[in-house]
Amino acid sequence: MAGHTENEITIAAPVDLVWDMTNDVERWPQLFSEYAAAEILSREGNKCTFRLTMHPDENGTVWSWVSEREPDRDTLTVTARRVETGPFEYMNIRWRYEEVPAGTRMVWTQDFAMKPQAPVDDDWMTDNINKNSKVQMALIRDKIEKAAAERRPEPALTTD
Repeated sequence: MAGHTENEITIAAPVDLVWDMTNDVERWPQLFSEYAAAEILSREGNKCTFRLTMHPDENGTVWSWVSEREPDRDTLTVTARRVETGPFEYMNIRWRYEEVPAGTRMVWTQDFAMKPQAPVDDDWMTDNINKNSKVQMALIRDKIEKAAAERRPEPALTTD
């Protein structure tokens, strides 16, 4: 058995802004609430290898892992995978962006399997990822929409 999640959100902002902000890995600690640090380890073409470090959990444990991410601006997709898998046998993530009348639809699809010795199983992790994705996507939406509003020119005042 394996885990699979798909979560989406519509952001009232142009696709270029959504793309730029969500693909700026170095700034993920300001975009996501769960990351304390994002360190770029290497770049090769469009591919970026990086270490994510989370804030300490309720037991004081700090989780960290290495992932690689390859954005494709032409197709508005990103493929990513954990290189250091930790409790996962594998973790593959696909981000998709789509221009829609209300702005930009962003979709995260995650396919994974937990190792047999992991402290949780695929069902638990599926539920956890679904809950957390909704929280993180809402935070990201709010931050990008705020940035979009700050970039809009003020309407000109007209006098008659």
